[in-house]
Amino acid sequence: MKITKLELLMVKPRWMFLKMHTDAGIIGLGEPIVEGHTHAVAAAIRSFESYLIGQDPRRIEHHWQALYRGAFYRGGPVLTSAISGVEQAMWDILGQSLGVPVYQLLGGRVRDRVKMYAHVGGSTPEELCRHAKQKLQEGFRSLKMSFAPPVRFVDTQEFLQEKTALFAELRKAVGSSVDIGVDFHGRFSPAMAKRMIQAIEPYYPMFVEEACLPENIDAMADIARSTTVPLATGERLFTKWAFRELLEKQAAAIVQPDLCHAGGIMEAKKIAAMAECYYAAIAPHNPLGPVSLAAALQLDACTPNAIMQEQVTLGEGYLKEPFALQDGCVALTEKPGLGIELDEEKIADLLYDGNWETPRVWYPEDGSVADW
Repeated sequence: MKITKLELLMVKPRWMFLKMHTDAGIIGLGEPIVEGHTHAVAAAIRSFESYLIGQDPRRIEHHWQALYRGAFYRGGPVLTSAISGVEQAMWDILGQSLGVPVYQLLGGRVRDRVKMYAHVGGSTPEELCRHAKQKLQEGFRSLKMSFAPPVRFVDTQEFLQEKTALFAELRKAVGSSVDIGVDFHGRFSPAMAKRMIQAIEPYYPMFVEEACLPENIDAMADIARSTTVPLATGERLFTKWAFRELLEKQAAAIVQPDLCHAGGIMEAKKIAAMAECYYAAIAPHNPLGPVSLAAALQLDACTPNAIMQEQVTLGEGYLKEPFALQDGCVALTEKPGLGIELDEEKIADLLYDGNWETPRVWYPEDGSVADW
């Protein structure tokens, strides 16, 4: 079998799908993307064509090594995200060619269904709680919220009280049986993160995600030692090498590699195995599309320390058969490969030029740049 073509589809709201064509008629799907840098990733994919066209797509590990190590300059979000989408598509092809799901090729399933969580938001406590109750009615049993930017390096007592009250109201609205994660999104300084976590700790957040920016692992480890709330991070870390120090210093209880950024399905499987050695869990990051979700579910299926799965879409309007939610979970499919098929007619109406920009945020008092 040989790869004959790499086809890219830029799809609203901010996604990009890869269709890897073969001379056997099998088409593999992947989702290579860096949000806000679609065209940079597309250019990286194009640069891979001289190597990939004519290759057997079933030599997944070999091609991953060639693409990652062969460029001399290793890592980074653009290159690794491009490799991630290619790798997903190759797994999809391998699974289809053998007639089995990807998880069957990675050791077989260790569970029958995967617990999902939904994002909730609102500018007021009333809006936030209303949105949360809507998600519970849709069948979700786990939620995640975030505190809107900007956040000052050391913010006011009023800020702390307002955000604490927001989380407290959400906890009151959904009750103690619902998991609630809180995403700090790297907006907090380590000092402010400690104060914020201490304030919301009585209301039992399931985890705090990206308590601070991930470049300084020691800072995150210091926060982890200051609280009983589990810390989660990993969406902006790439490959097993970036997760090594995080785990060695026990800076996070839950690692969140993004299968569209961190290196793909097998790389996330290796990261999960590393985490298992440190008694850490894995909850793959995924604010992206249905191909990304399908890849993550394959990983969740065969990974003992996978605990839950992020999603923003179950595939409605993108897949011929969207994923179905039941009692907060998605049942595993036995369909081959990634187990999905794009709805080409609906996607044709969602194609765009790929120019989605990450929001810019400023501090209102002086106009300086804040983290989004």
